[in-house]
Amino acid sequence: MSDNHFFTNWNYPTAIRVGPGRINELPQLCREMGMATPMLVTDPGLAALPMIQSVVENCLVAGVPLTVFSEIKGNPTGTNVSDGVAVFKAHGCDGVIAFGGGSALDAGKAIALMVGQTHPIWEFEDVGDNYLKVNTRGMVPVIAVPTTAGTGSEVGRSSVITDEHAKLKKIIFHPRMLPEIVLLDPELTLGLPAPITAATGMDALSHNLEAFCSNNFHPMAEGIALEAMRLINVYLPRAVADGNDLEARMQMLVASSMGATAFQRGLGAMHALAHPLGALYDKHHGLLNAILMPYVLSANQVAIEEPMSRLSRYLGLPTAGFTGVLDWVLFLRRDFGIPNTLAEIGIGDEDADQIAQMAFADPSAPGNPRPLSVDDYREIFFSACRGDL
Repeated sequence: MSDNHFFTNWNYPTAIRVGPGRINELPQLCREMGMATPMLVTDPGLAALPMIQSVVENCLVAGVPLTVFSEIKGNPTGTNVSDGVAVFKAHGCDGVIAFGGGSALDAGKAIALMVGQTHPIWEFEDVGDNYLKVNTRGMVPVIAVPTTAGTGSEVGRSSVITDEHAKLKKIIFHPRMLPEIVLLDPELTLGLPAPITAATGMDALSHNLEAFCSNNFHPMAEGIALEAMRLINVYLPRAVADGNDLEARMQMLVASSMGATAFQRGLGAMHALAHPLGALYDKHHGLLNAILMPYVLSANQVAIEEPMSRLSRYLGLPTAGFTGVLDWVLFLRRDFGIPNTLAEIGIGDEDADQIAQMAFADPSAPGNPRPLSVDDYREIFFSACRGDL
């Protein structure tokens, strides 16, 4: 299949420029958005790579000077956001290019929100109608450029930011946090190390799988999630095996964006547990979801037999129903070298009570296909620590 097959423009759920090499359009897109002096928000690892230097030089030659801000943790914090706002204002920036994985995308969107606000960021947590407190005139436009295929934050209306003092991950939300333009350029993901490709790809799977299992009525999101999981089944193993497989990289970027579109239907216990674990232990979000996935599926089995039957048929799995899907997930994890337990990444069960309480209170919990108690979350966590399936 030719590269030109992937060269297209979409307007769902926002304006998306799809195809290899489209990063070269960034200066023109900045001008279209009225950005004369944008700030490029990225992570420290990417900031040190030639990729970022090339983007900065191309924009400068085109008359669009960039300010680079890269002081972002893998789980971005409120301090990271406030530091970014300070740099934005000090350099007279007028827009944000969020460039990188989920951490950079979430931080970039949060910075673009906060540059014009007087309330602290935590007052915009996705609770009730907090978003109505936002001064929308103070927000600046965002161009999102993902370099991993996992979070789908480029098409999301929120950012997950860690409150360091409370040791909680909080979802900051406003409808206008959705980036105005997204660049899905698979060339930016070529050569991404296999373990990161696997962990981010499993994150995309978790978004689609939890959205598909949710009981909330949203057939459009349900259909998107189903097709995205087919793409992941076909292309994630290829992307992990060969980091330069351009077709696989393109399809995984799309599946990632589909996941974040689909989870408007809801998430569930995977994310309800991954959020506190990420806040307390600062572990990679996608890896946490990948480890937790089979344990949460097993806990939800009684409520998801029917959707798992449909999923197994759609994917053409060798075994039908819930067992077939669970076997598929376990096979992917083994094939990618993902640990089987939380203990293998240094998470013990001594904080079980705190984690269970935090998971029960997490905003993702209501989307789970069956109600889970604090005791249920504690048992799932114990199982994930010990490997009990």
